Amino acid sequence: MRILIADDHPVVRRGLRQLLEENQDMAVAGEAATGDDVLALLRRDDFDIVILDLTMPGRNGLDVLKDIRQERPSLPVLILSMHPEEHFAIRVLRAGAAGYLTKSAAPEELVGAIRKVKNGGKYVSPKLAEQLAVVLEREAEGLPHERLTDREYQIMQLLASGKRVSEVADALALSVKTVSTHRARILEKMGLRNNAELTHYAIRNQLVD
Repeated sequence: MRILIADDHPVVRRGLRQLLEENQDMAVAGEAATGDDVLALLRRDDFDIVILDLTMPGRNGLDVLKDIRQERPSLPVLILSMHPEEHFAIRVLRAGAAGYLTKSAAPEELVGAIRKVKNGGKYVSPKLAEQLAVVLEREAEGLPHERLTDREYQIMQLLASGKRVSEVADALALSVKTVSTHRARILEKMGLRNNAELTHYAIRNQLVD
């Protein structure tokens, strides 16, 4: 397994080389200190996996990752970063990384992650897997207004168009109290605070004229 290590700290690169080459199926075939170095090496030689730091001089690791995905779409890239998972992990996975590890990870976790992504898998820690599940659940719910019931959606449109609660009540033959209750639920479901924010949201999403 030919590995390219990309990190601007020589001590980190040396430590990774020593760690990885303790494994008979791994060989560090290249080292890069900048994003430009990474791309130059990939254009000149073949590698099976890239271990990429996010913070390097010049172009950041996220931009380099996107370039790698364009030039070598089948090449797995494992991000090894000092940044906590919650700061960058989901962003880099969406950009095409095969996995994300912090530099505080145990050596055996890194080795296991490399083998997994080399074989076509994705690597995330249990903590990150839980975070991803929450994000996917939110995305599956769609836009905030899609969470509303039919009646709530109807009331939302009227309120967003500038009508007062009493006017909405008259238009729909409901009591003012019922409309007020619906309004409170609508704002809660959509994460908004008042009618002004509701109007702004509706205009932005072309829900009202």
